[in-house]
Amino acid sequence: MKVNLIVPGWSTGNMWGQIRFKFPPLSLTTLATFTPQDVEVEITDENLDEINFEDYADLVGITTMTPQANRAYQIAEEFRRRKVKVILGGFHPSNMPEEALSHADAIVVGEGEGIWGRLIEDARNHRLKRVYQDRVPVDLSKLKPPRRDLIREKGYLFTNTIQVTRGCPFNCEFCSVTSLFGRSYRTKSIQTTIEELTDLKRQSIFLFIVDDNLIGNKTYAKHLFEAMEPLKFKWASHAPLHLAEDESLMKLAHASGCIALFVGFETLSQENLTLMGKPSNMKIPFSDAVKRFHDHGIGVLASFILGYDHDTKDSFKRILDFCNMTRIDGAIFPILTPYPGSPLRKRLEREGRILTNDWDRYDMEHVTFRPRGMSVDELREGHEWLNANFFSWRSILKRLFKVHRSIQIFGPMNIGFRSAWKRRKLCAAT
Repeated sequence: MKVNLIVPGWSTGNMWGQIRFKFPPLSLTTLATFTPQDVEVEITDENLDEINFEDYADLVGITTMTPQANRAYQIAEEFRRRKVKVILGGFHPSNMPEEALSHADAIVVGEGEGIWGRLIEDARNHRLKRVYQDRVPVDLSKLKPPRRDLIREKGYLFTNTIQVTRGCPFNCEFCSVTSLFGRSYRTKSIQTTIEELTDLKRQSIFLFIVDDNLIGNKTYAKHLFEAMEPLKFKWASHAPLHLAEDESLMKLAHASGCIALFVGFETLSQENLTLMGKPSNMKIPFSDAVKRFHDHGIGVLASFILGYDHDTKDSFKRILDFCNMTRIDGAIFPILTPYPGSPLRKRLEREGRILTNDWDRYDMEHVTFRPRGMSVDELREGHEWLNANFFSWRSILKRLFKVHRSIQIFGPMNIGFRSAWKRRKLCAAT
């Protein structure tokens, strides 16, 4: 039996489809470890390789986020036309199960590791069910090291990615993470993690920890950072803004090799933070937080969501001025997007403000809802203006002029984002 696990490609009409530095699909390499040993497994990432629909497979599994959903459905239908059984899973099918079922033989709702082996056996014995859902959160201590051998030569920026926690104690209105992983915060054992990291060190000293909130349990984070220090990695991850309040944890992160963090600033408006359900961002002035990260040798990739209810036409310049003033290392500026599974979508549906369910437009670069503080055109134009100015050479050089240890990440990142933004605009114009 042969199984092909597939990542649908991003549209070349948005920045994420144009970015050259790709990251491997950790969810699929992890899932591959739960496939019976007598089953051949192949991973195809359409962002790097064309899909060979003629290549024989008994079962195709496709993981998809919302902006990739239409493409995932096209891929699924093409395989089904060839009488190949198709499974859909990931964020979008988990939150839109009835829609996904109309394009697949079966779907996986939520985490898949606990039920994947059973699904394979059902497919092998021609008794495939329509829906597979594990009601018990995955015990991370039972996860085996991902099948990185399946993607080693695929041309990714680097293959050293790892996940050590799942879940998030917060429930931000715009986020759909908790709909998949839940709010219970689960951790992988420190010993297991260090064993896996020791093996990864043979490949590269650079590491990306993909967790949505690496310090959801500060005691665990403290022990993790202490255990990582002797390995001398240079690593990046995601962390909430309030990490900057914890001096001792910041020092440990620095000592363990942290050089960059993705941090959700989200907005400069206190009213928006309240609406988002993110009071933790109100505890420390943003400029102080950036300085504390920098003082510990940690570069900041900030995220600012555009179009929340208390945003106005003036918000775009305020954000740009803040980024330039604090010399923030990098930033992304997603347009607020009402993803299925998020509390935001439910609110905007109640208020009659959803403009489209064309999933291709849910790429954080299109306006899919009716804003409160400006028009649709003003939000779209403000998004374009902010990106064009932030990724100008003048802004990049001004922010990155001071040499620090994270420049090796943020130099190429800013140049890569600038190039992707320009290519995306050219592609959209043709």
